[in-house]
Amino acid sequence: MSPVSDRPAKHRVRAAFDRAARTYDGAAILQRRAVAGLLARLEAAAPALAGPLLDAGCGTGYALPLLAARYPGQSLIAADLAPAMVDASRKALAALNAPSQAQALCADLEALPLADASLGLYWSSLALQWCHLPTALAEARRLLRPGGMLAVATLGPGTFAELAQAFAAVDRHRHVLAFDDGAAIAAAIAAAGFADPYLESETLTVHYPDLPSLLAAIKAVGANQVGPGRRTAPLGRAGLARLTEAYEALRTPQGLPLSYRVVYALARA
Repeated sequence: MSPVSDRPAKHRVRAAFDRAARTYDGAAILQRRAVAGLLARLEAAAPALAGPLLDAGCGTGYALPLLAARYPGQSLIAADLAPAMVDASRKALAALNAPSQAQALCADLEALPLADASLGLYWSSLALQWCHLPTALAEARRLLRPGGMLAVATLGPGTFAELAQAFAAVDRHRHVLAFDDGAAIAAAIAAAGFADPYLESETLTVHYPDLPSLLAAIKAVGANQVGPGRRTAPLGRAGLARLTEAYEALRTPQGLPLSYRVVYALARA
């Protein structure tokens, strides 16, 4: 499958994550689980790393203290498209008493203002699904020095499957972001020039007591942009009732499910 090219406009993604900066940590249940999964796989593949270490799409900086603890003494760089997220990650770096080389950058992951072959680790957890994948991975390869490590968690098809199914009862607009599948991710990694690729995926599910809580959680983490084909008119009372009825049919004893298909990818430069 070819990489998805119709990403949401970057100004919309930036604005969504700027708004989400204050609510992100309270709602990021799945995002923390993905960080833990990626870190476990990275530790197994690379028990030692030489810095600098980049967190690409750092969000509020949740992964920064975990990387600092696992690879002590290495300089840290945090980068994100959204200024409010960069401000939060800058505070996270300051709380670490990180090395003086630590920095937080407001930058596009498809064109980072860093020198060629300047990194030992390119880490990115649940950010590359917002990018044109081949471009972002080519940029990651440019930045990594020989032997440097790529460690990525992104989202694949099947993410928000329940939401897409419920919305199909309401209209034919796109309500879920289009995601790259494993074959497209593997092909983009190879095309970027990486070696020894490792891919693994798992489905992680979060449950919510009701539909308003579920939709609020998606918005709270900034994941409510879907790109071309989105609905622009309000859903309306009747549409919301149909959506609620369709989603309630998917209820489990734990609540209303929202699934994420997390793809972990590791490779060497």
